[in-house]
Amino acid sequence: MQLDSKPVVKMILASFFLALGIVLPFVTGNVAFLGSKFLPMHIPVLLCGFICGWKYGVLVGFILPILRATLVGMPPLFPVAFTMSFELAAYGLFAGFFYQRLQKKTINIYISLLLAMFVGRIVWGLVSLSLAPSVGIPFTFELFLTGAFVFALPGILFQIIFIPVMILIMRKNEVLAPYLT
Repeated sequence: MQLDSKPVVKMILASFFLALGIVLPFVTGNVAFLGSKFLPMHIPVLLCGFICGWKYGVLVGFILPILRATLVGMPPLFPVAFTMSFELAAYGLFAGFFYQRLQKKTINIYISLLLAMFVGRIVWGLVSLSLAPSVGIPFTFELFLTGAFVFALPGILFQIIFIPVMILIMRKNEVLAPYLT
């Protein structure tokens, strides 16, 4: 009897993406221009959703901000890491979900990514809105647009370029294909 190695490989990869999400902000945080605008924790979560699937993507996305806040103190646990955990869980969930459901055409990588990014930002906005009274800060539509799109624009643009290129390179070179098909 041969054991199926796919779940083991997916767990190892999910652990790698979790570790990458903890370490990557140290790299970008030391570059003044990039800093948090680069959205360094989003990249491993999106890749995890695409590569390992939505189940692993949602878990890594939810755990990452809280684990990083607990281990290194950044982002602040409440409300930032708490809010981010729902946002990143949505990224991992929907990146994996749409990518699994759509045909494996190049355009569908972009569609999956853009839908996941949009839904994740909506989730962030809804969670922020629901937490606003508890932190005593009004959450307006202008704050939502600024936080979700204007401030995040460099990271959004980088993700739109980087994530599909990585997925296409892995697909072309059949990286991980024996384990994840």
